[in-house]
Amino acid sequence: MASILDSVNQRTQLVGQNRLELLLFRLPGKQRYGINVFKVREVLLCPNLTALPKRNKWVRGIAHVRGQTISVIDLSLAIGGKPVTDLATSFVVIAEYNRSVQGFLVQGVERIININWDSIMAPPEGTAGKQSYLTAVTEVDGELIEILDVEKILEEISPSPTSLSKDISIDSVQHDLGERFILIADDSAVARNQVKKALENLGVKMHLVKNGREAFEFLQQTAADCESSITEKVGLLISDIEMPEMDGYTLTAALKAEPKLQKLHVILHTSLSGVFNQQMVKKVGADDFIAKFNPDELAESVQKWLHVD
Repeated sequence: MASILDSVNQRTQLVGQNRLELLLFRLPGKQRYGINVFKVREVLLCPNLTALPKRNKWVRGIAHVRGQTISVIDLSLAIGGKPVTDLATSFVVIAEYNRSVQGFLVQGVERIININWDSIMAPPEGTAGKQSYLTAVTEVDGELIEILDVEKILEEISPSPTSLSKDISIDSVQHDLGERFILIADDSAVARNQVKKALENLGVKMHLVKNGREAFEFLQQTAADCESSITEKVGLLISDIEMPEMDGYTLTAALKAEPKLQKLHVILHTSLSGVFNQQMVKKVGADDFIAKFNPDELAESVQKWLHVD
């Protein structure tokens, strides 16, 4: 199974083309799920797990993988399903999210598919239960593929701090922003809320949207009421990279191609820590890249780019 990722380093050309590759996997039951290959370091048969006292009930244990100790989370338990039972035939997907490495225990791993982000849709509104852990859905071979909100799962296991520990000048941020607001685009409700809480410490006005296409259309509509530039009303865009319908790279490139939108500073804020393509960040014209989630770094970047004309 490790060979399934042998060519992952050759896949960076997909970034910026509104495309991604999903590793398909199964949990107990018939439903298939997907995870972005760019998050995945390795896939291996479940190693020996060591149980820890007082661990979160979703964490089946820790594993030692290539000299590193990794927590192994049962994804099925985390979304309210039955636990993965036969560990001898199960797999662990080693992935990097939000500056840390985790192992996700799954029933089985299938294959990698190449797909357009515009084929990936937001889940239906008002979902509950297991469905509340979805960040997106798509269709493959006539079958629904569900993409889990891993950031929500990790946040419930170990909540991230959202308060600022560094002394950021609130007065300077509010002066530079003026009557404008900051637009935040992220498909994860947890991630949107993290950013919102962090920036509330700065006393700024914000508008939140759920994906890149929604952000782009909102900015186009807002720019129609601007005399020359969107920056008359919007001070900054903070955007995730992985989003249904339009990813953050494609969104940034689209903004830079529109005369009224191209002056807007863009901070790409993503869980793709360690595996992002810095060349692509520059190519599409983003101003900054921040791996989730450090409120101090986010606030400092906001302060910096609000101050730059």
